[in-house]
Amino acid sequence: MGIAGYICPELAAGQTVDKRAEIWAFGVVLWEMLSGQSAFQFWPYGLRNVARGISRRQCYKEYCLVPQPMPGVFPEDGSDKPDPDSNCHRRNKEQSMGRFTFAVISGVFLLTGFSGTPAFGQPTSSSAVWSPVRAAAYLDTRSTWWISWPKSASDHGTFCVSCHTATPFSLSRAALRGPLGESGASSNEQKVLDSVTKRVHMWHDVDPFYTDQARGLPKTSESRGTESILNSLILVWRDVPTGHLSADARLALDNMWALQIKAADMNGAWAWLQFHNAPFEGDSQFYGTSLAAIAIGSAPGNYQSELEIQKGIKLLSAWLVKNMNAQTPLDRVVLLWASTKLTGLLTRDQQNKIVEEALAKQREDGGFSMSQLIGAWKRHDDTPLDTSSDGYATGLIAFALEQVEAQQAQAPLKRALAWLSRNQIESDGRWPAVSLNNNRPVLSDTGLFMSDAATAYAVLALTNAPGR
Repeated sequence: MGIAGYICPELAAGQTVDKRAEIWAFGVVLWEMLSGQSAFQFWPYGLRNVARGISRRQCYKEYCLVPQPMPGVFPEDGSDKPDPDSNCHRRNKEQSMGRFTFAVISGVFLLTGFSGTPAFGQPTSSSAVWSPVRAAAYLDTRSTWWISWPKSASDHGTFCVSCHTATPFSLSRAALRGPLGESGASSNEQKVLDSVTKRVHMWHDVDPFYTDQARGLPKTSESRGTESILNSLILVWRDVPTGHLSADARLALDNMWALQIKAADMNGAWAWLQFHNAPFEGDSQFYGTSLAAIAIGSAPGNYQSELEIQKGIKLLSAWLVKNMNAQTPLDRVVLLWASTKLTGLLTRDQQNKIVEEALAKQREDGGFSMSQLIGAWKRHDDTPLDTSSDGYATGLIAFALEQVEAQQAQAPLKRALAWLSRNQIESDGRWPAVSLNNNRPVLSDTGLFMSDAATAYAVLALTNAPGR
């Protein structure tokens, strides 16, 4: 069956595997040959990435085909280090050698896409039909982890409303209710809504997620500005199907308006978290202010026409238009989405220019790649960006194109939706995307942040597809 550090995730999860499991193992061996170190060095034998939640001892017990107890496999002192001279180790070595020739031949073909394939070892769907059930399972699993992760916890029993996980989850999970036959919010959706609502009502009592004292100036103002926008977007999004703006959402919008900047070059914008991490927290003030425009424009009950906010809308619109040419194509796509919600934000010619810019980046397979949409951005660890099509860029662009309904985008939109339908990861229901900031292990908890957002936008695009 394989030594634990070399088995593929499907095998560790007890799923049926085929010859691709050998390719995975060969890739791990090749990595170790080239780098001189374990491919999964953040936990020996790779089990944090390969078999999450399964201890090393348990994995050996379940997968090494050794009778219980395992004399000679683990030392009597109870440590988790296996004995390399054990029957388990020898048996796995003998079994693998007979198939090594196949792995070498397969590896030659694998090498051309090994480092740049975010779904390595994770086959995508062989059909053109995506699974809402698997998508919901992935989103629910990730939101459960985020809600319970100690680092996301905040005061008063609340948690961080993250750009990459909690917010995209809130926007997309509701879109799956129809396909899944659900009549209301899922348990995790309600937990996010409850946390957001509590923080909105306790706005002047809760601590910011990041403070000046802990992170330096101006993290308190950046944190407040960011949270006020995300709170508004989440609660407005909840209210849209009802056609009525709730008191909670209105209060969130009031909190947001109170933080709009009215000074110098930032006149009309909001402070936004800057951690030098793209695409959400790296020179992303334009992105955040565009989300504010989406929240305002999407609010039901013709909220954007209320007299009290017209001056703020005018300042917001002017700042976005003034600064849009200096942004990355990816951020201009978010502006395009905002322009379909906030009346008069962009002219039709300005919308078409963004549409044409985005369409020029479409790849032969129908997808889009973040690497082509973020300008000169470079990773902190100087590793090359993944240039393959990914779920985040493809999902976001497809969803924005659906909103703008540009005639020239109809055929490219169909190709993008087809890419999304084909590229859901079968094993866990997500869409592939990788970090723009570091070459993180794709299946680690933090390495999945971009897949969280990618899956959300893929779901939004596919559930909003024309004719669905």
